[in-house]
Amino acid sequence: MAQASVSFITVRRRFDFRSIEVGNWVTPEERDRAAGRFYRALSDLLLILRGPEALVSLRGSLGLQYGIGGRPGVAAHYIPATRQLALAKNAGAGSLAHEWFHAFDHYMGSKAFRSSGKHGFASAAWLDSADQKEHPLIELLGRCFRTIMLNEDGTQPSTLFLRSKQADQQRNVLYYAQPEELCARAFEAFVEDSEPGNSFLVRGTRHSEEARAGLYPTGKHRQDINAAFSQYFASLGRALFREQARAG
Repeated sequence: MAQASVSFITVRRRFDFRSIEVGNWVTPEERDRAAGRFYRALSDLLLILRGPEALVSLRGSLGLQYGIGGRPGVAAHYIPATRQLALAKNAGAGSLAHEWFHAFDHYMGSKAFRSSGKHGFASAAWLDSADQKEHPLIELLGRCFRTIMLNEDGTQPSTLFLRSKQADQQRNVLYYAQPEELCARAFEAFVEDSEPGNSFLVRGTRHSEEARAGLYPTGKHRQDINAAFSQYFASLGRALFREQARAG
C-alpha cells in the first residue's frame, strides 16, 4: 500500500486495534508520516509472527497512542492498566517490537496461568512457578521463557540474566533483570534477526551500548532463543488461522 494512502484509520481497520489516539501537538504531516511507519512496521511484524492480523492487536484488545503525554527520557512504554502501547512523538523509532512484546506478555498472563500475580505478565508468572494451564501452545511459550532466563540445562540463571542483574546493581535499580524486560529484549533480538528488517520496529540489539553491555542475547543463546520463538509463533499462527477458518 502506498504511503500516501495510509492513515491511522487504515492501521486501525487492518489490525483491529481497540483505539488509536494521536496527541494534539502532532501536526497532520507528522501524523501521516507516523501512520505510514506504523503500518509498515506492523505489517513486517505480522510476517515475522506468521499469524493473522488479530495477533498484532491481541484480538482487538490493544490500543495505540502516538505523541500523547509520555515520560521524560522514555521513547515508548506499555500501559498495563489500559492495555495501551504508547510511542512518543519523534522518539519511538526502534521501540515498537519491545513494547508490543510487553503487551503480548501481559495479555498472555491470564491466558496461560490461573493466577498471573499482581503485575500480570506471563513471563513473571512463569518465573514464579505460577499455576500454568495445560495446552501445547502454553508449553511452547514456557519453553521460550526457560530458554531466555535459564542456562542450557535449566539449572541456573542464564548469562543474559546475570549480566542484566549486574547492570541493575551498577545503577542501583531493578529494571534490566525483571523477567518481562529480559523477555522483551530477547524478543527484540528475535525480530531484528528475522526478515524483513525494519528499523522503526526494532534496532540496537547488536551494536548499541546495551548490546555491548551484554543486555541482549548473543551467540548460541541467541540462536536458541530465536528458534524457540520461531517455533512458538509458527505454531500459534497456524492455530489462529485454523480458528479463523472455522469462524469464517
